[in-house]
Amino acid sequence: MLSFGGPAGQIALMHREFVEERRWIEDGAFLRALNLCHLLPGPEAQQLATWIGWRLHGVRGGLTAGLLFVIPGALVMLGLSLVYVFAAGLGWFAGLFLGIKAAVLAIVAQALVRVAARALRTRLNLALAGAAFLALALAGAPFPLVIAVAALIGAIVSRARPDWLGAHGPPTGGGDGRSGRKLVRATLATVVTWGAIWVAPMLLVGATVGTGHVLWDVGVFFSKLAVVTFGGAYAVLGYMAQEAAGPLGWLSPREIVDGLGLAETTPGPLIMVTQFVGFLAGWREAAPLTPLGGALAAAALTTWVTFAPCFLWIFACAPWMDRIERSPALQAALAAITAAVVGVIANLALWFGWHVLFPAFDTSVPGWQFDWRAGFIAAVAAAMIFAWKRGIVTTLAVCAALGLALVLAFPGA
Repeated sequence: MLSFGGPAGQIALMHREFVEERRWIEDGAFLRALNLCHLLPGPEAQQLATWIGWRLHGVRGGLTAGLLFVIPGALVMLGLSLVYVFAAGLGWFAGLFLGIKAAVLAIVAQALVRVAARALRTRLNLALAGAAFLALALAGAPFPLVIAVAALIGAIVSRARPDWLGAHGPPTGGGDGRSGRKLVRATLATVVTWGAIWVAPMLLVGATVGTGHVLWDVGVFFSKLAVVTFGGAYAVLGYMAQEAAGPLGWLSPREIVDGLGLAETTPGPLIMVTQFVGFLAGWREAAPLTPLGGALAAAALTTWVTFAPCFLWIFACAPWMDRIERSPALQAALAAITAAVVGVIANLALWFGWHVLFPAFDTSVPGWQFDWRAGFIAAVAAAMIFAWKRGIVTTLAVCAALGLALVLAFPGA
């Protein structure tokens, strides 16, 4: 309920609470677990919360910590999604969202700066980031392909020149202590169990409304997304926007930006924006269900297939943590993926900026229908975040109020 501000703030809060104050987790173990979470697809903060529960109380602890990290934000996002579909046509609501969307531009820019400062430390890192940006922005390459190529380059480079990527060397110290055979058996059992949990609602959907229904499409799409979401929520948003506002036709680009604005206002993982996308897809293509029934079912299914894999990754991989960390190829692949993610986020910032600042783009119109109100609010948001060091919640609140004021004062602008 308190973890606003994205994964960086959430991880810092967990470190302070569990390492520094309660002393439940040793600092070294916490950092090694964080490294593992960075290696895995999915939201790293939620996976780290799951790992903390698993470390303290096994699978029961992991379930408790992981679920309670997600549920509050999921419920808030569900409520906001309901407000969105019922109030989207009202003037005051449009004003609030004008401010929120403009603020999101500055928030994405802040994420880009933070990730770039951490990831782009060598020339090869810079080249990978630039290539990823060009591949997405100009060539329209699919996000999973960009990530896969970056990982392959990292693994190949690790054999000869790992220093080109700034990859960390393997840790020192002992291993897990259990035999590889026992770990393999336990891991296989975990994968089978959680794989069944992951696909169970899809079997229900197929048996009830069929594989041609939007619920099936939602489950398949977000299941794929759960496997390729390396680099956090900002990295995967570009791919989600590319598909949901493109071939799938579930939302408009403007609504994708609205969803990210809503996700920024809720606690918990930022990847909760996926629930908003699923909700609107179910709302619009619900038949034979009612729009509300389809929306609620799609939102629940999206959340399930997005976060159930997180438990699978942690419960299956955490016992292998020492061995995973000792793989130079994996470390280099992660460094390459992180560099490519900078280009992915840069492309996302460009995409968002285009649709917020030029909402009705037309080259035949002087000024390309630039929305000066959004531009002004985005400048205020940038000043609050970069110059005045204000938090995300404060920035969103101020910008929402500015948006409402400008829409009421200049309704036809």
